[in-house]
Amino acid sequence: MLNPAAKDDARRVARAAARWLVRVEAGELSERELASLQRWRQACETHERAWHNAQALRSRFAKVPPALAMATLDRTGHSRRQMLKGVLGLAVALPAGWMALREMPVAAWSADFSTGTGKRRTLTLADGSELQLNTGTAVNLDQAGRRVRLIRGEIALRLHDTLPFLIDTAHGVCSLRGGEINVRQDDSAAQFAVYAGSADLTPMRYSALALRGGQQVRVSDRGVGPIGRFDPRQLGWRDGVLVAIDQPLGDVLRDLDRYRPGVLRWAPELEALRVTGSFRLADPDQVLDILAATLPVQVQWRTRYWATLIPRQKAA
Repeated sequence: MLNPAAKDDARRVARAAARWLVRVEAGELSERELASLQRWRQACETHERAWHNAQALRSRFAKVPPALAMATLDRTGHSRRQMLKGVLGLAVALPAGWMALREMPVAAWSADFSTGTGKRRTLTLADGSELQLNTGTAVNLDQAGRRVRLIRGEIALRLHDTLPFLIDTAHGVCSLRGGEINVRQDDSAAQFAVYAGSADLTPMRYSALALRGGQQVRVSDRGVGPIGRFDPRQLGWRDGVLVAIDQPLGDVLRDLDRYRPGVLRWAPELEALRVTGSFRLADPDQVLDILAATLPVQVQWRTRYWATLIPRQKAA
């Protein structure tokens, strides 16, 4: 558990992140202020985690019933900004309840290991196994070194032996026996993809199942999805590459957004455009330029950190 001093510090950082988010959402930050936000986020991993937690809260409120959402969106200027401040004010006034949400558990604030936006990290465990953390990931390791808790984000685990290794998520526990696995946990589900070896998966609310090398499955509160075929290209992130083969542009941009600081938006009509390519994640903005050069889209830069993709304007 966090001691009182640590809790006070967590509240202070949470309030700062919420204040930044309010101003970003209201569109009232200058480019200099956006640069200040970026420096604040990069100052330490705690700041970066707080920023992602604030964004996760915003995403949670984005799922309110359509009538209420429309009422909120219809408010403009000062009234809309005040409503948003009120919503986020609840978060920072009641940080214990905010961080208790599964999207931002309190454990994420004191994780053993974590990565910020666009960062990756490789850990060699005591038994020689290799654990890789993708962007925006937080994990805890037990003292024995044979169990990892994925608090959020994505990990790849390559075992050095055939002894069982446990992976805890918010949606279930997986026991990997040798081989390699990729596990990704987002706001609503966890995906388990076994690249090699075998694994036993015990979902929180559903019957256990077994996965073999080359299989994957997604588990959420709504149930267990069908067991599908694991595409090794999903592991491209370990080498800093985003691979797309005839993929919808919307999916590619949502993936890219995980690695890019700032705000990324796109017109709804661009969702279904198809993308094929291999993109370096080290420079997400360059990926946007490549997409603009190869697809009928153009990038509008509101500031250095705010990019919007729109349909390319036809020449007169």
